[in-house]
Parts: sequence; C-alpha cells; structure tokens
Amino acid sequence: MADPQFPDPENKLVVESDCTRCPALVDCRNRISWGVGPSDATVVVVGEAPGAGNPDAERWQGGNWTGMSYTAQHSGRRIRETMATVGYDEGVFYTNAVKCFPSDGEGSNRAPSAAEKDTCLDHLVTELETIDPDVVIPTGRHATESVFSLDDRTLGGFLETVLEPVESERFGYTIVPLLHPAYRDVWLSRVGYELDEYFDELARLLP
Repeated sequence: MADPQFPDPENKLVVESDCTRCPALVDCRNRISWGVGPSDATVVVVGEAPGAGNPDAERWQGGNWTGMSYTAQHSGRRIRETMATVGYDEGVFYTNAVKCFPSDGEGSNRAPSAAEKDTCLDHLVTELETIDPDVVIPTGRHATESVFSLDDRTLGGFLETVLEPVESERFGYTIVPLLHPAYRDVWLSRVGYELDEYFDELARLLP
C-alpha cells in the first residue's frame, strides 16, 4: 500500500497555544498535538492521545514531536491508510481526545486519566464546532468515551459499539466508533469482521 498522505504542518487548529491545564502532562510533553486537516472536513477522526513518537524519524515521528495528531509511525500511518482505503485520503480532520502525551514515566505512554480527558473536552468541542463534520470516528475505548460524553452518553462494552452508528443530538453528526489502529488486528475477529469486511462496512457508513 502506498504511504498515506502526511498532513500539512500549516493546517493545524491551535485552540490554546500554551495550555497548562494538566500539570502532569505539561511536564512530560514535547509539544501539544493539535488537530490537523481541512477546516471543511466532512469526517473527524478522534484518537485517544498522542504517543511517545520517535524524534529521530524523518517524517512519522508522532504527535508529541510533530505537534499534530495521528502522525506516529504505527497508529498514525495505519488510521490514515484505513481512511484512504475507504476513499478518504483527503478531507479528514484528525485530532485526539487528549492533546498532550501522557507519559508513564519511563518513555512510553499511559492511558489518559478521567480528569485529563474531562479537562481537555472543551478543546475537542471547539474543534468539532469549528469543523462541523457529518461523521465523527473515535478510535478505541478512551476516544469513544470522550466523544460519547459530549452527548451525556456512557460507554458500556466498547467492542459492541464498533461500526455501530449513533446520532449526536448535540452536534448533529453521526458517531462511528472504530477499533484503535494499534490493536485492530488483535480485536478484529472479536467484532466479527475480516479486514476487507471491516473496510467495506466503514465505507458504507461514510457520506
């Protein structure tokens, strides 16, 4: 598969340039990883939080080093390849529920805390109100919890939500949860899809 389109670094939506709301994240981040993509995107992909990344990589360094969401060598490339496969190489805005790298203290990333997700929610709201998409695709449990919470919707079992569209009463978009790209191969059979079927169903649900 061809390398997916890498985002234009000038196409970031910087909501709060020097946000210091979460002291623990300020201490471990390199850069805030803001959403990136066209302001008229019809689809917004929401990840959990930026990963550690690789500062020595030429291009796919990861959002903690690029300051842009979903630009890591593994997860970023994989979700962008997924969207290109279903006909959305362009026209997608990528962001994270939490904009800063949550370090585990040893160089790897941990899951963002509930408080960190709550604190960052209004940044996500600003992005969604600015972009005004038709479809929002949260990837993984943490991102889906954050997106659902904007409609006061709670998340029970995550796998049951994958590729099950839900309408947002607050914003008017359709929510289509996906597996986190880093764990897709592990969980795909659990949600009852072969990879080509997974792509076909996602394509069917997009505008």
